[in-house]
Amino acid sequence: MKLGRMIQSKPKNTKGTLKRLIVELKPFYALLLLVTILSFSSCFLSLLGPYFCGEAINEVERGFGMVRMENVSKWAFLMLFSYLVSEVVLMAVNILMVFISKKMAFILRNKCFEKLHRLPVSVFDTAMSGDILSRISYDVDVVSTSIQTDISQILSSVITVLGSFFMMLKISLPLSAVTMVTIPLTVVYTIWIKGITRPLYSIRSAKYGEMNGFVEEMFSGEKTIQAYGYEEKVSREFGEVNKAASDAYFNADSRGVTIGPVMGMINNLSLALNGTLGSVLYMVGRATLGQVSSFILYSRKFAGPINEVANIMNEIFSALSAAERIFSFLDQKEEAPDKEGALSITEGKGKVNVENVSFSYDGKREILHDVSLSLEKGKIIAIVGPTGAGKTTIINLLMRFYDPQKGMILYDDRDEMDYGRRDLRSQYAMVLQDTWLFCGTVEENIAYGVEKATREEVIEAAKKARIHNFIMTLPKGYDTVVSEDGGNISKGQKQLLTIARAFLSSSPVLILDEATSNVDTSTEREVQRAMNDLLSGRTAIVIAHRLSTIENADEILVVDEGEIKERGTHSHLMEKKGVYWKLYQSQFQ
Repeated sequence: MKLGRMIQSKPKNTKGTLKRLIVELKPFYALLLLVTILSFSSCFLSLLGPYFCGEAINEVERGFGMVRMENVSKWAFLMLFSYLVSEVVLMAVNILMVFISKKMAFILRNKCFEKLHRLPVSVFDTAMSGDILSRISYDVDVVSTSIQTDISQILSSVITVLGSFFMMLKISLPLSAVTMVTIPLTVVYTIWIKGITRPLYSIRSAKYGEMNGFVEEMFSGEKTIQAYGYEEKVSREFGEVNKAASDAYFNADSRGVTIGPVMGMINNLSLALNGTLGSVLYMVGRATLGQVSSFILYSRKFAGPINEVANIMNEIFSALSAAERIFSFLDQKEEAPDKEGALSITEGKGKVNVENVSFSYDGKREILHDVSLSLEKGKIIAIVGPTGAGKTTIINLLMRFYDPQKGMILYDDRDEMDYGRRDLRSQYAMVLQDTWLFCGTVEENIAYGVEKATREEVIEAAKKARIHNFIMTLPKGYDTVVSEDGGNISKGQKQLLTIARAFLSSSPVLILDEATSNVDTSTEREVQRAMNDLLSGRTAIVIAHRLSTIENADEILVVDEGEIKERGTHSHLMEKKGVYWKLYQSQFQ
């Protein structure tokens, strides 16, 4: 089951997500308090503007052709000053919110990235990487943007609405009563549209995660796609995924964008009623012209924030959906903690014993059944067998990426469960068929995991891996930057670099999973000779399809259907003329 789909099946909890988001903002409570104070100050100054405007109009009305311009100028200046200072303070609020939102994004991304290292390997075996990346990038950006704009808007809106309402009541109760008629319409519509858009934004985030995963997968396999002429088929498939994402975006936003116009219509209705009643009150002498003007300005200030909040409701719903996806990822079950009092390993001997181990990934189909093997220090053991026989699963269990359901694995005569995972895994150096390089220099890639390695030690490891001469042909030698995933060198050279990395490691056990599958026959022989020298005193586990590379192994295990069918040296197994003999004959006939 894909991670994205699994999470999307959970019930939505808007209140819980909002509460947790508030808790995540705890480091910024002091700054948010300052933002609140500044927002209050800005709104208070802004609310004085209509009052000063009304007083200026009243001065004109009282003058009857003999207007005292100094009084009008005084009120006009105060109105201008209040608005100007209000905007300056609002600018400071916006700058603070940019700072808070970006720091929040930094914290969330760090939490998500650190979470990756605490998740069990099973998550990465089943999850869409694009969906995980979507949570770390897209969803965090949505939350960050919402914090940056929506919090300050909501704060100022609440203050403005309350302040405007107070001033409206003070000016005229009849006009205030007319304004209140439209409030129930606003509340009912907001609740109704929330119920529609909330799940749609969750679907939108999920579809974008699926699209990101598809694009990443196709990008990594572009050479294969072109080699097999599948460009049109892949384009059609992407068209379907893209359409699903686009439709999800349209379905969410097409509902969300109706909020503004509908709220605007309700507010315009309120304005029309206020204008009509205000005119009647003025004509009967129940209100001055200045009061009517001030009330209408306050009614606009009262309705404007409600309209703004309605406009950003879709952004808030989207942000809550994104936050829910982030938190659901952060809440994923982590790798089981080490047992209390877990042992550390200072100088491992490299002795490994597997005793009657059975294992299933899904609890239904058994991949390994009653497997036993013994790895003595300095010995080389090879594991061969058809694809899907369980060879790599044995390695996963040795490294404690998974734990067996039955049986026991011992390292240096102690149950692996007694050790801390980090200590245990440090005892193994791995070279896999799927090599991995990061964007950095050649030296940094070889020395990965051995922080204190010197240039001389790196060069020595490279020579043993038969990659030194090639490195010296690069523009900057060991200081040449390798592009992401080694895209600017061949697969064989990339594999030799990872072999050099394993040579540099001091781990007592070396695991080679098809480690020479991408090098040519001539290079393979040289690497094998170097390995024979290097493996002296180290335990080695070799998984190989090329049987010629493991003829000198101390013991060969033939695995098929999750069981060890045969075991022995190359000559012994050839004499038996069993499964191994058939595999060998099929390769060399």
